[in-house]
Amino acid sequence: MFLQCPSCRSTRITANHTGRKVCASVGTVAGAASGIAAAASGGRIGLAIGAVVGPAGSVLGGLTGVIAGSVVGAIVAGTAGAALGDFVDENILDNFECLQCGHAFSVATD
Repeated sequence: MFLQCPSCRSTRITANHTGRKVCASVGTVAGAASGIAAAASGGRIGLAIGAVVGPAGSVLGGLTGVIAGSVVGAIVAGTAGAALGDFVDENILDNFECLQCGHAFSVATD
């Protein structure tokens, strides 16, 4: 897509991606928190499975369940947050900025 500043007609344009950055960050933190909460059940399962090996297996199994749950939660929610942020950038915020005159604008889709 060829972008041109509506104010000064410059082609030196940058995309800010403010919505993507904010939503992805919030989604990642929220996903990690909910992943840790959900991983408590995964930790219990890991403890039960690791108990077959012994006490060290219980600890490692429980820890692995908590870590895996939080990482998966963070990745999934961060990706969803980035997608929501892209939507916000494209439809609500003035996502583009002219490097020549500093004018912020959005691109109308017809």
